[in-house]
Amino acid sequence: MTSIQDDSNSTSKSDEAIQKVTVGESKPHNAPITLQEYNPHWPKLFNKEANRIRSVLGNKILQLEHVGSTSVPGLCAKPIIDILLVVKDSADESTYVSDLEEAGYTLRIREPEWFEHRLFKGPDTDINLHVFSKGASEVDRMLRFRNWLRTNNTDRDKYAAVKRNLAGREWRHVQHYADAKDSIVQEIMERAKAIE
Repeated sequence: MTSIQDDSNSTSKSDEAIQKVTVGESKPHNAPITLQEYNPHWPKLFNKEANRIRSVLGNKILQLEHVGSTSVPGLCAKPIIDILLVVKDSADESTYVSDLEEAGYTLRIREPEWFEHRLFKGPDTDINLHVFSKGASEVDRMLRFRNWLRTNNTDRDKYAAVKRNLAGREWRHVQHYADAKDSIVQEIMERAKAIE
């Protein structure tokens, strides 16, 4: 769901653009994407991480949600748990980053120009912890997309077919695979908005 910004006209983000927002070294993927069929254990992994994050951040958490494909029963996914964390101000790293790092989380992405998004990897479970500020429109978009796919099997299956088709290709960066899904995500979001 991340959107690494790049000024070029290319649909794929350059290595430089990806490195610019990466904390530490950005290593190319250079392989297809591994998708797994839905695993009912994924919500349990989310709950385990959510409990740990709550114990670390307490009332700094305004919202904590399981998002992404692993949060949609019946949808194939990369076996990485996407977690949405909403805090008062994600740009104010002094209020939460050191607490998460002391608990073993690693800050990997810092995108000040895209909703002040931050992304952490977990200490032992393969997760993407997405941090946004209260009121960021991306929070509503992520939740709307998840909720729509949970209730609309036709769009869920259409999204899965596109994912499977794209996953078989070799991708220099996983972000390029994510970017390639933009058109189907937009198409589904338009239908979801039309129903509201």
